[in-house]
Amino acid sequence: MAKKVRVAAPFCHRACSQARGERLAVLSDTDILKRLRSGSLGVDPFVEANLTPNGYDLTLGQIQVAGRRLVEKGTVKLKPGGWFAVATRERVRFPDDLTGELWLRSSHIRKGLITAFGRVDAGFEGNLTLTGFNAGKGTVQLSVGDRYCQLVFVELSSRAARPYAKRSGNYQGQSGITLDAFEAKLKGAAAPRRPKRR
Repeated sequence: MAKKVRVAAPFCHRACSQARGERLAVLSDTDILKRLRSGSLGVDPFVEANLTPNGYDLTLGQIQVAGRRLVEKGTVKLKPGGWFAVATRERVRFPDDLTGELWLRSSHIRKGLITAFGRVDAGFEGNLTLTGFNAGKGTVQLSVGDRYCQLVFVELSSRAARPYAKRSGNYQGQSGITLDAFEAKLKGAAAPRRPKRR
């Protein structure tokens, strides 16, 4: 008699969630606008021209290259291998049932820029700080006001029981470039410090 072999079910994500009656979806431009108008989601300042079919392009509010002063107006030059930090011009406010995914714009990727991204937690509010370096062979220019990365909004399967502010909340309400471990790399630069927890 042939031995029965149990085959694991293939990995499923959205389909399985829908079968269980859970919500899990990327917001379209229509849904993003609905959320903004209802006040459940915040992007300030909001420019409709930066809206994409399934996200929003965040722009640069501050740029800081290792060893240099903070730039809030104008253009900086990133030499090959140079580290930098940026803050979004936009201040975002997430409800308890949305998380965010960040994706570097392809125009910057093609020039050799690499940026470390993570999820924006449900309940987070503030500017976003991102760090990266120029992995290309040529100098890359970044200007304050440039569209830098796309923020994609994803609905959670249910509301977070304890959103970001009630978990660690270390960077809740941050304004401008807020550094921690990267302060050593930016030695000599006048970087804003992390705000105290409320």
